[in-house]
Amino acid sequence: MRMTLIAPLALAAVASPALAATHDVAAGEGAQTRLQEALILAEPGDEIVLGAGRFALDDGLSLDVDGVTVRGAGMDVTVLDFSGQKGAGEGLLVTSDKVTLRDFAIENPKGDGIKSKGADDIVYHRVRVTWTGGPLSTNGAYGIYPVESTNVLIDGVQVSGASDAGIYVGQSRKITVRNSLAQANVAGIEIENSRDALVTMNMVTRNTGGILVFDLPDLPVMGGGNVLVQHNLVVDNDTANFAPPGNIVAGVRRGTGVMVMANDAVTVENNMITGNPTTAVMVVAYPRQYEDSRYNPYPRKVAIGHNMASGNGTDPQIGGGEQLVAMFGGALPAVMWDGLGENALTVDPAMSGWTLALTKQGQGPDDARPAPAKFAPFADAVDRAAVGASAELDARVG
Repeated sequence: MRMTLIAPLALAAVASPALAATHDVAAGEGAQTRLQEALILAEPGDEIVLGAGRFALDDGLSLDVDGVTVRGAGMDVTVLDFSGQKGAGEGLLVTSDKVTLRDFAIENPKGDGIKSKGADDIVYHRVRVTWTGGPLSTNGAYGIYPVESTNVLIDGVQVSGASDAGIYVGQSRKITVRNSLAQANVAGIEIENSRDALVTMNMVTRNTGGILVFDLPDLPVMGGGNVLVQHNLVVDNDTANFAPPGNIVAGVRRGTGVMVMANDAVTVENNMITGNPTTAVMVVAYPRQYEDSRYNPYPRKVAIGHNMASGNGTDPQIGGGEQLVAMFGGALPAVMWDGLGENALTVDPAMSGWTLALTKQGQGPDDARPAPAKFAPFADAVDRAAVGASAELDARVG
């Protein structure tokens, strides 16, 4: 009888994974080596715990082990300081699945803040990325930067100073961005070439543009859409554009609240959009020439529902802006459309709009014939059951 009990227990011990380990890393001398060593030696299920204090780092960090949690003592308590970074790469690069990043800050990386590439089931929770010198074109492009991933949760993060987008999700699907603060970036939050995204309960302020939903050509993953933007505060996005010349977001007009470009099935509703000098909501086609045969440059099925919009469009960064403001009685209507795209958008009757009345893709402001616009009544554009990250990711931050 004893042998029959021992055999199954022995088999179970062999089949079970080793107990998860905790790797404590303190700030101070040798932090660069000790932290990168912990990231390399970690096993699936392990937790790397960063102590309180400022970690002076001179090179980027990388993680390529599945199922690891990197946890600090708080976004204002544990700071990974890359001010002395010698290379031009990101602060932290993650290329593994089921990773949780939480409760720490990254300051002044030479490149992006945290980039995760091909990293499925990833959680960013209460993480801060800051360029402390304020808005500068020499800052890194992206603060939080997941790309080519499935199942992404970004919750309670803060980003400021990014010269492209503070919170950027690209070429991904099943995304939630919530409860986060993006300020003093070129773009506050950007969803690009991605599907099934929920952007909710965020505050975007003092950026050039608040929330951007884009599709661009010539990328490995095409066909973004099914994006729901709701219950956000989009307030006073009035910072001059500081993106490096040639960057696509260098064309974003100062004072843009929400911008949808060349995307399919986007609903924007129940947001508070105030104090954005150019416009509350902008829906446009891709303005540049392109050769990618897979690409559709026009907006399709964009639905602008009821939003609390006030104090927008009073100082638009558009040629002839003063005359346009006078034409519309002191402020531009809440919804601006370039006039391109068949069945481009539907709008809640309470949201007034205007059009540039362009006639073909690639035209610019000189071709515009501004006029009030009438839109078809609001018709929801998204499959709400499909948007957002999975409940399993919610459980990790609970």
